[in-house]
Amino acid sequence: MAEHDLPLVVPVAASAVPLDALRARLAAHAAGVGLLDVAVRTLDTRLGALLLAATERGLVSVTFDGAHPDATLERLARELSPRILRAPARLDAAARGLEALIEGGARAFDGPLDLALARGFGRDVVERLREIPYGETRSYGQVAAAVGSPRAVRAVGTACRRNPLPIAIPCHRVVRSDGSLGQYAGGEAAKRLLLAVEAG
Repeated sequence: MAEHDLPLVVPVAASAVPLDALRARLAAHAAGVGLLDVAVRTLDTRLGALLLAATERGLVSVTFDGAHPDATLERLARELSPRILRAPARLDAAARGLEALIEGGARAFDGPLDLALARGFGRDVVERLREIPYGETRSYGQVAAAVGSPRAVRAVGTACRRNPLPIAIPCHRVVRSDGSLGQYAGGEAAKRLLLAVEAG
């Protein structure tokens, strides 16, 4: 067989190299040559499937659409970088931290966070949410006052709903002034569960 007749890709039996091992090697290579800007993985929890994303700076996004990630992946590509790759190993520590919060084994997320997706007034709110103590709640009005905009109650609600790092940054601790739960990106049942876990 002449050299120009050689196949460009040598077929490998599917069972010869596990798919997860191939993905891990690809992710490691991409990171090594500077081609991995955003690592993603899914995490199955009792709140549902979460989609986690991280940059080199830290966890940048947690969404409740792990089973249907297209919208989140499009946002990450548009707002951060199109160089996104499934790289679970980079997110193992973050996944353990989130699981611990969901199960009541931790009181705060202790890994690095990247707030690149929180901007303007929303970022001010997200920063303030980190100060709400474990097991306590604040009203949207109290958070608005804390960020220096007491009339911006609706804007605080919007900022909580758009929090790019729910669970890690506890927007679930913000409720209506009458004590009712209000909206939550993961749905009312998820918010109720997180508050119940924290209540002990």
